[in-house]
Amino acid sequence: MNIFEYNRIIIIGNNGSGKSFLAREIGAITGLPVTHLDAQFWGPNWEKPTKEQWITKQSEFISKEKWIIDGNHTETMELRVKNAELIIFLDINRLVCLFSVLKRYGTKRADMPQNLEERFDLEFFKFLKGLWTFNKTRKEVINDLHKRYSHKPFLVLRSRREINNLLKQLNIM
Repeated sequence: MNIFEYNRIIIIGNNGSGKSFLAREIGAITGLPVTHLDAQFWGPNWEKPTKEQWITKQSEFISKEKWIIDGNHTETMELRVKNAELIIFLDINRLVCLFSVLKRYGTKRADMPQNLEERFDLEFFKFLKGLWTFNKTRKEVINDLHKRYSHKPFLVLRSRREINNLLKQLNIM
């Protein structure tokens, strides 16, 4: 697969799977602009947009000619899948994802609004629960979308090693 053939790429996967990292790296290599959904979704004080506002905002991203979008936001994922030329699914072991989330906790993330501080509260525990139950909930949605859009290239990476091998391959090209 030659990733340079694609102008519209989405990267999906569990919390802590490396979506934002991979999006930044592929963006740097290909020159494609990167949009982190979480940075666009959250307003001041962790305010959420309405569903209509969120769909409108995403429609602006996907109407552009070139992009990489990372993030799940499962309820609107089909909108992005439908418009993507390549779907990259990070199907990483949930223990690896959990370790990654706990390791990065308390650091400023480039893929989040800089005015927000992470909190160790009920929402964080819901986030962790979502990570732990990913295979029974959001992964089913991803698999269903894969079946529905089977004509689209769908790259599955199952380990950090596979992610790093892809990046090495891209840097050689």
